[in-house]
Amino acid sequence: MGVVLPVFFALFAALSNALATVLQRRAALTVPQSKGFRFGLVLDLLRRPVWVAGILAVIAAGVGQAAALATGALVLVQPLFVLELPLALLIASLLTRQRLPRALWLAVAGVVAGLGVAMAAASPAGNRTHVPSDRWIPALVACAAVVAALAVAGLRRPPGRARAGCLGAATAVCYAITAALMKHSVFVLTEHGIVGFLTAWQTYAFGATGICALLLLEHAMQGGPLVASQPALTLGDASVSVALGVVLYEEHLRTGWWVLPQLLGVALICVGVVALARAGTGAP
Repeated sequence: MGVVLPVFFALFAALSNALATVLQRRAALTVPQSKGFRFGLVLDLLRRPVWVAGILAVIAAGVGQAAALATGALVLVQPLFVLELPLALLIASLLTRQRLPRALWLAVAGVVAGLGVAMAAASPAGNRTHVPSDRWIPALVACAAVVAALAVAGLRRPPGRARAGCLGAATAVCYAITAALMKHSVFVLTEHGIVGFLTAWQTYAFGATGICALLLLEHAMQGGPLVASQPALTLGDASVSVALGVVLYEEHLRTGWWVLPQLLGVALICVGVVALARAGTGAP
């Protein structure tokens, strides 16, 4: 049960996020294009029922992710979210009643197989629940600096692949640090109840980073093609999350010759994600 429960909750969260991505992308393409960072974008989107439905799916995903992080390691839970892209394309094909070509099914199989190989070879272990402040501070400062640099670089560029890629990568870092903070907050909730949860600074920090991720995601979706933003988002989230799991929570991955099949799995995931993202550029 130490693996089954977090995997189940993570897959539920990935499915909910995939549905949210499809709905939010549809809504984002119906509002006026913005050249810079515009908070009013959310106000425009609130008038779209499709976007509101996407937000409800995001909330469901957050609940599933919190449950997954409460029962499993960050390095186990977050990489499973690479399944969001194939799930999103499958959902989009069902909504539009369009069949996916055989090449895309092969790409989906590549992502799933690569994830299975990488996770089996890595054998993620460890589930530390408390992180001291002297570890949080440098991690948060470093992540904030990376997000700011990527966001500024993206917003300075015209709509296109570079803009979407930078904003997608910035969103990925926000997602990863949100998950790391959420894991600590969920532990506080289970150990100290609602009072402890509401008095923990990590609770408000993951709320703030989650809002930043949402804003960046909407701008990334507007900023350029899915082939640029989605690989940066999908692969960046998993990579940064694994790094935070190792650095903050002292989680472990197998080393030695096990690194070779891990790299093989990662290569399959990258090829599959890029192929799926290319297909998604024409998705409604």
